[in-house]
Amino acid sequence: MKSMMLSKISDLKINKTPLSPVGAEIPQINKNEALIKISACGVCHTELDEIEGRIQPINLPVIPGHQIVGRVIEIGSEVNKLRIGDRVGIGWINSACGKCEYCKSGLENLCADFTATGKDVNGGYAEYTKINENYAALIPENFTDEEASPLLCAGAVGCRALKLSGVKDGMNLGFLGFGASNHLVLKIAKAVFPNIKFFVFARSENGRKLALRLGAYWSGDIKDIPPEKLNAVIDTTPVWMPVVEVMKNIKPGGRLVINNIRKEDFDKDYLINIDYPRDLWMEREIKSVANVTFADIKEVLEIAAIHDIKPEFKLFNLNEANTAINEIKNKNIAGAKVLKIS
Repeated sequence: MKSMMLSKISDLKINKTPLSPVGAEIPQINKNEALIKISACGVCHTELDEIEGRIQPINLPVIPGHQIVGRVIEIGSEVNKLRIGDRVGIGWINSACGKCEYCKSGLENLCADFTATGKDVNGGYAEYTKINENYAALIPENFTDEEASPLLCAGAVGCRALKLSGVKDGMNLGFLGFGASNHLVLKIAKAVFPNIKFFVFARSENGRKLALRLGAYWSGDIKDIPPEKLNAVIDTTPVWMPVVEVMKNIKPGGRLVINNIRKEDFDKDYLINIDYPRDLWMEREIKSVANVTFADIKEVLEIAAIHDIKPEFKLFNLNEANTAINEIKNKNIAGAKVLKIS
């Protein structure tokens, strides 16, 4: 099968083509797995973090990609939840142990044996993949394959970040960065909380314009001061500076939710310059988002289907995966990026 594979860690400032076209073997399924013919796969900043070595360990060589949409073409002998022909989605969560305290309480995203699609096992930058039946989500009929793809990570982890933010209707919600995830979170929050005001901080002028078009009350650059203080902020930027800058805009008792696996300036973790009396005093807090649960994926698909929420996206062919990755590296982001596989 055709695939784009990551074989070694690369610095995209030096190597613009870190992924190589490889004729890989079609996966062989086990008794509780399904074989999926992939039609679309979203491109995520997490792939950039994998390529540049910020996420470790990674099972190299590996086929990246964890926003997968395709059709079931073969099922194992013990599969009961899927049928041949089902259209399914696969997200970042590929499996978890199912036995630990976190899995038993619905927090399999915190499981020590959490397995990530496109990092620990081969993902969606290919024509075929396989998945345990318990981690394949049925795709609602009102989405095309390309529309559904970004919902599986950008939407799902964004939905989780929204829940962790603690916002309620009538509050002020801020977004740091306005790419694949936050533009979907704005659409979701707008549908669920019709009286929330949205404040968007984005370095990209295109991102700021998109935010206003989608209903933001205010949009500005990262260091700009909004006209009102914020109850919560969801951060998807790849560096620490925006985190420091936005804290002064958060109300007492407010929360900043960092929706990243890693920051690009990871070697400066101890230099984030948070000022306690200015930024954290008065019960302000900073919280991280770790992975997603399978329930997050199902929930965002249900919400998006009910409210007809669809992503803004740019389409690429499979052999253009390096181009899409480089656009993310160069911060050329307004909405999501999706690979058309078949």
